[in-house]
Amino acid sequence: MDVHDRISAAEHAYLQIRIRILSGELEAGTRLKEHVLAEELGISRTPVRSAITRLIHEGFVKRGEGYSTRVASFPDQELDQIFEIRRRLECYAASQAALLASEQQIQHLDELTTRMEQLTPPTSANETQELAAINTEFHRIIAEAASSPRLMTVLQIAVDVGIVTRTFQVYSAADRIRSARHHRELVDAIKARSPRWAESVMSSHILAAAQLAKKQV
Repeated sequence: MDVHDRISAAEHAYLQIRIRILSGELEAGTRLKEHVLAEELGISRTPVRSAITRLIHEGFVKRGEGYSTRVASFPDQELDQIFEIRRRLECYAASQAALLASEQQIQHLDELTTRMEQLTPPTSANETQELAAINTEFHRIIAEAASSPRLMTVLQIAVDVGIVTRTFQVYSAADRIRSARHHRELVDAIKARSPRWAESVMSSHILAAAQLAKKQV
C-alpha cells in the first residue's frame, strides 16, 4: 500500500467512524477497538488508529485508561462550561464583526444565509451536510470579520467541533428554522453596524444550541 492509499484509507476510516458516532450507532462511552473497526471496514489497523487520533482532536472520542479510547460523552456541567465559553467568545466576535466586517464579508454572510433558508428544513442527508457546512462557514466568517487573530486562535481551541456537529445533526425542523432566523438576524445586525444587537442575537443562538446539546447526554 503506497502513501496515497494509506491517506485514502485513513480518510475512509475517519468518515465511517464519524458517521457511526453522529448517527448514534456508536453511543457515548462505547469503547473503540481498532482491530474490530479495521475488520468491519476492511482495512488495516494503521488508518483506523490515524482516524481515531483525528476524532480525539475534534472532540468525538476521548482517551480512557491505558491505550483505550471511547466515544466522548459530556456531563451537563461540562457542557454548560463549554457552551458558556463559546457564547462569550462568539458574542464578542459578533459585536466586533458589526463594527469591522467588510462589505464583501457581509455579502458572503448574506449569501450563506440565503442558501441556508433555501435548504431549511433539509429533505436529504446531502442537504443536511450542506447546512452543517454552511453553519460552520458562517461562524468562521464572523470570527474572521472581528479582525483579531488572537480571537480566532482562542475560538479554534474553545469551540468543540464534535459537540457542535453532533448537536447540529439532531436539530428538528423547528430547530433549523429558528437557527436560520438567527443567522438572518445576525446578518441584519451586522449590516446595521449594531454591536449590541449582534451580540444579543448570537447569545440567543448559542443558548438554544446548548439546550439541544444537553438533551443528547
